Amino acid sequence: MKAAVLSHETDFNGWRRAARGFRQAGVEPAEAVFRVGDAGGGLFDDASPPVVEPAFGVPRAFVDLAGEVILHRSADRFDLLYRLLWRLRDEPDLMKVVTDIDVFDALERAKNVSRASHKMKAFVRFRQVEDDEGERWVAWFEPAHRVVEKTAPFFVRRFTTMRWSILTPDGSAIWDREALSLGPPATRDMAPAEDGIEEFWKTYYASTFNPARLKTKTMQGEMPKRYWRNLPEASLIPELVAQSAVRTDAMVAAPAAQPNLRLAKTLSRMNRDHSFDEGFVPSTLEELGQAVQACRRCPLWRDATQGVCGEGPKRARLMIVGEQPGDQEDLAGRPFVGPAGGLLDAALAEAGIDREDVFVTNAVKHFKHEPRGKRRIHKTPLSEVSACRWWLDAERRLVKPKVILTLGATAALGVLNRKVAVTKERGEAIAQPDGSRVLLTVHPSWLLRLPDEETRAAERGRFVDDLKRVRRLL
Repeated sequence: MKAAVLSHETDFNGWRRAARGFRQAGVEPAEAVFRVGDAGGGLFDDASPPVVEPAFGVPRAFVDLAGEVILHRSADRFDLLYRLLWRLRDEPDLMKVVTDIDVFDALERAKNVSRASHKMKAFVRFRQVEDDEGERWVAWFEPAHRVVEKTAPFFVRRFTTMRWSILTPDGSAIWDREALSLGPPATRDMAPAEDGIEEFWKTYYASTFNPARLKTKTMQGEMPKRYWRNLPEASLIPELVAQSAVRTDAMVAAPAAQPNLRLAKTLSRMNRDHSFDEGFVPSTLEELGQAVQACRRCPLWRDATQGVCGEGPKRARLMIVGEQPGDQEDLAGRPFVGPAGGLLDAALAEAGIDREDVFVTNAVKHFKHEPRGKRRIHKTPLSEVSACRWWLDAERRLVKPKVILTLGATAALGVLNRKVAVTKERGEAIAQPDGSRVLLTVHPSWLLRLPDEETRAAERGRFVDDLKRVRRLL
C-alpha cells in the first residue's frame, strides 16, 4: 500500500500533489491510501519512492469537480477522486459520461456540497455581542458538509460593513471589515445563545407564514430539521403548523381585499388594446407580473394560457434571458420549468452558480405555437420580440443585473435590439449603456435536440464553460 498524509480534511492541494505522484508512479487505486493529519500508518503501508512515469493532463471539469467533492463529509471521497484520476488517462472523455457510476457519484456529492453551501447562506443567524472594539455579530452553524471557506465570501459581500464571525465544528470565518480570515473549529458554547433581535426574527417569520400554502414535507425539505436548533424562528413552527387549519378557515371567511385601483385602471385601458408605455411604469416585479396578463402589444395573448414574466431575486447580479415560454412554462406560469430548464439547472450547478441567485426570464412573454393534433408545437417569435421588448426592458430596469446571459439568437435580439450570430459573438462580454455586460450562448433546448451522444456531451461542456465565464464576471 502507498500512503499519503494530508494536513486537514479539505486539503485539496495536498491531495492533488499526492494523487498526481501516485498516478505518475502507476499506483493503482486499490493500493493508494489517503489519511488526514496524524493518522497512524497501516501495517503494510509502503513509503518507498516509486518509479515515475510521464505526466499527463486532466480536463478542467475534473479539477473543478474535485475541488467540490473534497468538501464532502464522506470518508471515501479521496478514493473516489483518485479512481477517476486513474481512469482519465485511458478514458480522456470520462467526465462527459454522466451515467458512469463514478462520475455520477462525484456529481451527486458535488451537488450535496452546493446544497449545503446554499443552506448555510439561508440559515446562518447572527447574534449581537460587544467586545473591545464595539459591536460584533457572531453565529453558530453546523453545515452538512465542510463548506465554511467556500461560502464565507458570500457573507463578506452581504455584510461588508459588519464585523462578524461564523463558528462551526469544522472551522471559523472571521471578517473585520477589511480582511477575511479562517480560524480553528469551535463549539456551540462559544457563540451567544440569544440576543435582543431574537424577537424580530420570530415576528418576521410569523408574519410571512402562510397557512393556506402549508406543505409540511416541502417545508422540511427546504428547511431541514437539522438546522432548526440554530434558528430562533424555528421554535414557532410546531405552533404555526398546529394552528394552520384554523387560520386558513379564517382567511377564507374574511372579505376580499380591495384591488389596487391604479393597476385596475391600467389593466382596463390595456384591454382596449392600448400599450403599457402610455404612462404606465411598473414599480415592482409583482406589479409587472400582474400587468403582463393584460398585454395586447401583439396577438400572442389570444392563444396563450397566460403571460410569463421572469422570476428570481429582486436585485440579482445575473439575469438569464431565453426565447419564450414553452408548453410547460405556459401552463405553469413560470419560466424554465420544462426539459430545457432542467438542463439549465444542472449546468448552473456544475458551473458553481446557484439557480436561486439568478433572475431567469424570456425575451417574449407569451407562448407562440401552432396546434398539431393534441400537441402545441413551438414557433419562433419574430416581430413579437420587438413588441415584447418593453417588458424585458422593464425587468432589466427593476432587477439591475451586472451580467446578462442570452440563450440563443432570439434572446440576444431581445436584449441587444439587433440580429446576432451567436457562433461569432459567443463568450464575448458586450458592454451596455447601463453598465451591465451581455454574453451570448446557445439555448439549452438546442442541446436537447442534438442527434448523437458525443456531440451532445461536447456542446454541453461548452455551455457549462460559458456559464463559468459568466460566474467569473459576477
